[in-house]
Amino acid sequence: MQPCRYSEIVSSEIFKPRNIIVTGGCGFIGANFVRYVARNHPDVHITVLDKLTYAGNPQNIAGLPQSQVELVQGDICDAALLERIVPGHDAIVHFAAESHNDNSIANPEPFITTNVEGTFHLLEAARKYDVRFHHISTDEVYGDLALDDPRRFTESTPYKPSSPYSASKAASDQLVRAWVRTYDLRATISNCSNNYGPYQHVEKFIPRQITSIMEGVRPKLYGTGENVRDWIHTEDHSSAVWEILTRGRIGETYLIGADGEMSNIAVMRMILRLMGCAEDAFDWVCDRPGHDRRYAIDSNKLRTELGWRPVHTDFEAGLQATIAWYAANRAWWEPAKAATEARYRAQGQ
Repeated sequence: MQPCRYSEIVSSEIFKPRNIIVTGGCGFIGANFVRYVARNHPDVHITVLDKLTYAGNPQNIAGLPQSQVELVQGDICDAALLERIVPGHDAIVHFAAESHNDNSIANPEPFITTNVEGTFHLLEAARKYDVRFHHISTDEVYGDLALDDPRRFTESTPYKPSSPYSASKAASDQLVRAWVRTYDLRATISNCSNNYGPYQHVEKFIPRQITSIMEGVRPKLYGTGENVRDWIHTEDHSSAVWEILTRGRIGETYLIGADGEMSNIAVMRMILRLMGCAEDAFDWVCDRPGHDRRYAIDSNKLRTELGWRPVHTDFEAGLQATIAWYAANRAWWEPAKAATEARYRAQGQ
């Protein structure tokens, strides 16, 4: 018997949402998804549910049509709020999460509350009102790979989280799977590699280096800089999520990646060069506890089953465009920069 090909097991039925909730839609990745949907699917109404913590900025979705995009400020742990807003929607796309590893090491509690308890409350609301659910997760749930290991993460890679952040995301993934099996929830999961692009908070690696250089401050690099991340432009992530939401098989997990492996020191040197600086014009700082060595995504299932392909495959060009965005939007990031660097200094970084 011939092995079954992915294309033979995908349902021909396409889910066509009309009213979706995007949790965390004022955060970096969520806001870019909201912009992607607003631009490419103007017939879809989007309710953005965001707590507006330090990482959630209403300016991230400014300028979008108010008739299409509605912002509700609130907490995904607020079951009464979910009771009010979930009815009438046909899908929830769940981006909301505490996501910064350094913060999770300093104080894990908000990560458990938001990422685990918040996901539970959303799942219960989706179950009650029969709403399709797509859960955004991370490749960090799989732990890390050796720098010289030829393997990449796949959907069958065992979970081995190494930080409070990744552990909380692993827990939320498993909750989604349990709700699918126990309650027949119509849900899918995606685990994505490191995103970059516009609207990313200055605490994260790429924007931190870019904005430090713009302020005339030498950027900082953890440890030896040999740690490898698998980079994907946030617009490619958005297009993949839309494909999974509308065409993915219920109960399935899809890994999203763009074959963008690069060491942190190589990214640092590229940023410095693109910004007209010497490639060694940075300072070393002590490595953080439990720093994962290498992430690498095998997105073959997504590409084969759903036909998805990344568009932003030239990382240097994407990085140059990202630098240009931060240069043109100083008023967006400057208010957060001083507080972010003060927090890093307090952590010895």
